[in-house]
Amino acid sequence: MEASQSYSKSSPLLLPHGHDEDEDDGVTNHPIPKKLTLIHLLFLVYFDLGGGPYGNESAVGAASPFLAILGFLIFPFLWSIPEALVTAELATTFPDNGGFVVWASLAFGPFWGSLMGSWKFLSGVVNLASYPVLCVDYLKLAIPPLSSGTPRYLAVVLSTLMLSFLNYTGVTVVGHTAVTLGILSLIPFFLMTLIAIPKVDPLRWLSLGEKKKKKNWVLFFNTLFWNLNSCDNASALAGEVENPQKAFPKALLSAGILTCLAYLIPLLATIGAIPLDHQEDWVDGYFADAAEIIGGGKWLKIWVEMGALLSTVGLFEAQLSTCAYQFLGMVELGLVPQSFGARSKWFNTPWVGILLSTTMALTISYKDFADIVSSANFLYSLGMLLEFASFLRLRQKMARIQRPFRVPLEMPGLVIMCLIPCCFLVYVITVASEMVYLLSFLWTILALAWYLLIKFCRSKKWIDLNSSKHQQHHGVG
Repeated sequence: MEASQSYSKSSPLLLPHGHDEDEDDGVTNHPIPKKLTLIHLLFLVYFDLGGGPYGNESAVGAASPFLAILGFLIFPFLWSIPEALVTAELATTFPDNGGFVVWASLAFGPFWGSLMGSWKFLSGVVNLASYPVLCVDYLKLAIPPLSSGTPRYLAVVLSTLMLSFLNYTGVTVVGHTAVTLGILSLIPFFLMTLIAIPKVDPLRWLSLGEKKKKKNWVLFFNTLFWNLNSCDNASALAGEVENPQKAFPKALLSAGILTCLAYLIPLLATIGAIPLDHQEDWVDGYFADAAEIIGGGKWLKIWVEMGALLSTVGLFEAQLSTCAYQFLGMVELGLVPQSFGARSKWFNTPWVGILLSTTMALTISYKDFADIVSSANFLYSLGMLLEFASFLRLRQKMARIQRPFRVPLEMPGLVIMCLIPCCFLVYVITVASEMVYLLSFLWTILALAWYLLIKFCRSKKWIDLNSSKHQQHHGVG
């Protein structure tokens, strides 16, 4: 593909699912499946970004009320907006399943696409493994036997399988579920904010914290970073979105605004309504305790905990969709054997990707995976550095291609826009432990071995690969 060519529907990459290039026009193997609408995509991005204020309490405990509010006001401009702009331009220009894997392949070739896919896939699966565990942690508040032992083990397995089956039943089902869960999980915070308004003292917003309390800057920045990233995850489903050229910019903008409001409004209400007598109380889950104080009873606390449970389900569904369709995109690029791209006859979902992601998540969920989580974050950071580099490379390499959405900056401005979030990524990488470096290195070696194995098998014609897409991406440039 020359830089002057347009990335059009005539490309093999953008053939509708189930269409055979050798068939006559208009003949398809399967009915055209329903696709994600704008409102579905909006809430999937919302859950990719964090799914509500659950988990941002640590910013107050780590720094102070004022710094937490300031952080959630400023950090979106330094990190979230650049990431969203990159996603909007590339997802609308190359609206294929796989998203960031496609971009890296086009920018630097199939090796870097495969490496990007491996890094991001493991990162996603580790996140996926944590959500059923969190669900059971919330359920044990009402069902104490789930706290440990066999009941907890079975509860994690059962919740993982049930949530995975929901994902299997169709991408539009996941979209409807995301909308419903997003609204329901925000209702308790809406009520808590209304009740808190008469009790708010704005001077509490300016508190710099307890004088004897030492600032934990690593926790503070990590809380901001991990509550405001991953809006690019939705790009992995770009091929399943109705009119992606228009939907992605609108969904990313709307989800970004919704996320910032969902973080800031409960934070302002809670900080303003409750004196900062014990800053150490501001840890994950504190909003539930605050709801009991503000609401004057356990009813609102229980509602907030139920909202947290629903939000966790939404996080699981959004992450599993990203993993499954990213894997499907890798199949379509010829980076994974073609048989792994099978779709369900009933629901048109990539059941192999769903099964693989679920199996890996179940395997990880019973281990002490603190270092694994840190390694996944490390690999995510490497993937994001490659993503920003791919964005700049494609703007240069394919400068004349038609872009439905274009970041209104020239190359010097784009470099500056990407440089600031890259500094945060480098920070995450440099503060990692030796064990994290080792685990990340081993996974990267496995990813390299996988790429070389696929390349060798292709040369021997031992496996079927989607060669047309592989050749196109390999040949770009």
